[in-house]
Amino acid sequence: MSARPDAPSFLTARPFAHRGLHGARVSENGMAAFSAAIAGHFGIECDVRLSRDGVAIVFHDATLQRMAGAAGAVCDHDATTIDRLTLPDGGTVARLRDLLHICGTDVPLLIEIKVEGRHVAPICAAVAEELERRPKALAAVMSFNPMAVRWFTRHRSDVVRGLVVTERNRRGWRAGIGRALALWAAKPDFIACDIRDLPSPLSTRLRQRGTPVLTWTVRSEEERAQAALHADQIIFEGAA
Repeated sequence: MSARPDAPSFLTARPFAHRGLHGARVSENGMAAFSAAIAGHFGIECDVRLSRDGVAIVFHDATLQRMAGAAGAVCDHDATTIDRLTLPDGGTVARLRDLLHICGTDVPLLIEIKVEGRHVAPICAAVAEELERRPKALAAVMSFNPMAVRWFTRHRSDVVRGLVVTERNRRGWRAGIGRALALWAAKPDFIACDIRDLPSPLSTRLRQRGTPVLTWTVRSEEERAQAALHADQIIFEGAA
């Protein structure tokens, strides 16, 4: 695996609030959660999916029902329709450009690209276009899908990129080969590991090579202590 020689410092400068600093009255991936994270001097982690008309939408689930009370998938609706939906806290569903605007040039942002399969170009290009409008943003992309990370490696290698990794139900030699192939294909600048897997041979090896290791989703003091030993920064929820 080869990546840029020196990973940017914003990857490890601050803890990242998972889907923003959300809670009982503040919706995940909503502008109120992102504003709260900024006020708390945290970085932000968000999820992005693609609307039917090719707009990068900040939303975790494939379907709209849980968080927006609407039928169908994000990809079934144009962005203008999604703009009119409301989250449980009364806020609207954000576009990536809205989040990049409030982050400005000093709030670290992790953009997790939600896409399955090999047809990754449309959503990657949409995210890349928004980042091109904000060249000074402290933003990185990441994904479970190595093909999405590979797209940036090939087409926008200037964008900081990471591979999200979990070993839950994916152990044994076959799974190990799969992770090795994913790293080879993606050539990420950093990885984001499941806190439940730490410490792991993969994270230890990459840290020894100088590759930053972030870990998700840290929710307790015990997990934060574990992360302090085996990772370089946390993606957290709640008190952690």
